[in-house]
Amino acid sequence: MKCPKCSFEQPDDTTECMRCGIVYEKYLKYYDAALVGKELPVTDEKDVSNFRNLVKNLLLYVPDEINPFIFYTRVLFFLIFFIWGLKFIFSPLEANYAGYSFWHLVNLPFHEAGHIFFRPLGRLMTSLGGSIGQLLMPLICLIVFVVKTKDTFAASFSLWWFAENWMDMAPYMNDARSLSMPLLGGNTGPSSPYGFHDWEYILNELGMLRYDHTVASISHNIGITLMIASFIWGGYLLFKQYKISAGQPVKGFGPNR
Repeated sequence: MKCPKCSFEQPDDTTECMRCGIVYEKYLKYYDAALVGKELPVTDEKDVSNFRNLVKNLLLYVPDEINPFIFYTRVLFFLIFFIWGLKFIFSPLEANYAGYSFWHLVNLPFHEAGHIFFRPLGRLMTSLGGSIGQLLMPLICLIVFVVKTKDTFAASFSLWWFAENWMDMAPYMNDARSLSMPLLGGNTGPSSPYGFHDWEYILNELGMLRYDHTVASISHNIGITLMIASFIWGGYLLFKQYKISAGQPVKGFGPNR
């Protein structure tokens, strides 16, 4: 018989194409439904299965052999950043804990580099580029760890860093009208030319200056949500690695296990 999708010739008793993988019964049902104008389902079981396998292989991958030293080092690392993350989460936005933390110094070079990188796109993008730059760096690291090096635990920490940057930006957004926050060089908004304070300029140019506290709150809550997700992701990966190191089978949502 010939596949109705890719025209590949194969034995008559096959139910699934050996080349393109379609299930004939489902394909023909969808094809017939399209011809008569019926509403098609958004996904089928195979789509869901493919997506699940993609998530397992990319986000939940762990190696088959676990080095005990590396594993316990990662456990210690996770505990440190879990406790530190809770401090970020439970500190109120107005306290600007992120801005006074050591991690702000890590973010600052990427923030300033973002201004330079986006300068050719105009003044608004130059101002916005600082915040984009500090978000892009951990996001790039996350993608590299997941796709290139398959170090999912390192990727979970990149998500932590990405989340922390949302919290780091929030006090700056919150200061857009009051202009009381010390800026780079020791200046504050009132003592600096218009445009020196990124988020005063951004929100004012967008006609959203009066919503500075709302925008800041949204950014802060995005950070909290993503940081909790990083805890769950990293903790689950460590649990899987512990099971493997102990020689126990890993059941549930994990690659090939």
